Amino acid sequence: MVQLDQLSLARQLDIVFRELEEELGGLTSGTVFVQIRNNIIGKFGIRHNPLAGRNGVIAPCEEGLSEAQQYSFRMMALESLKHKRHWTHGEISYEFMVRQGMVVVDAILESNYNMASLMIRYPRHTYPEAASKS
Repeated sequence: MVQLDQLSLARQLDIVFRELEEELGGLTSGTVFVQIRNNIIGKFGIRHNPLAGRNGVIAPCEEGLSEAQQYSFRMMALESLKHKRHWTHGEISYEFMVRQGMVVVDAILESNYNMASLMIRYPRHTYPEAASKS
C-alpha cells in the first residue's frame, strides 16, 4: 500500500478531484478546499449552497459540472500548485462557477505557520533587542 507521504502534492490533489467527481457533477458553483499539513492533504471537501429558493419554492438542482468542465477545473487546480512556495502547512481554496458554459476558477493559497515551532529554530539570544529587554 502506498503511503500518503510518498505521493506528490499534485498526485494527492488529483485523487481529491477524482473523489469529488460525483458531487461536482451536481454543482455549478462552490468552493473546493484542501487542508495541507507537512505537504500532505488531510481534510478536503466542497463548500456550497445546494438549495436555492424563491417565492417559497425550492428550485430543483441544476445539472452540475460536465466531465470536460471537471477536467478543466482539475487541470487549473494542478497548475495553481506552481504558485505554492516555501510552505508546507496551509489551505488551498478553489472558488468555481460556470459562466457561459465554461468553468471559472479562482485559487486562494493560504500558508500557515506556528510561532512555537519557530522559537526552536530562533532561540531568544538570536535577537539582540529581545536580549537587551530581559
